[in-house]
Amino acid sequence: MPAKDMTTDNKSIVRQALAALVATGDVDALARSLSDDFVHHRPDATSRTKAEWLAAVRTALVPLTGMRVEIRHVLADGDHVVLHSRRRLPGAGPEIAVVDIWRLADGLIAEAWEIIEPVAEATGHLTWWETADR
Repeated sequence: MPAKDMTTDNKSIVRQALAALVATGDVDALARSLSDDFVHHRPDATSRTKAEWLAAVRTALVPLTGMRVEIRHVLADGDHVVLHSRRRLPGAGPEIAVVDIWRLADGLIAEAWEIIEPVAEATGHLTWWETADR
């Protein structure tokens, strides 16, 4: 398959998997898009395997019914898809910025990385390299 077609297909796979999850809260729909050897990466993650990550997603979605997701960018290069979104939690919950990186293999999501930052805290993180003694 030409690289352009693979990139387009991979973007579609990621969009469809997440659209079903966000629209319906159906974690099983997302599960069908993950490879059996799926690996989740995040600096503070307690879930790494497919089963662990799906359990964490199920637990997280319960209080988040009504979360709004605005996809800002979907970029793809070969087997990787990057999704940048802004998410607004229900009620008076915070707005968060999320960057997800997905690696696909054989039409399924094989790996995921994610970075989540509350938008209200973003300014404080602009100077993370500065120490208190400066």
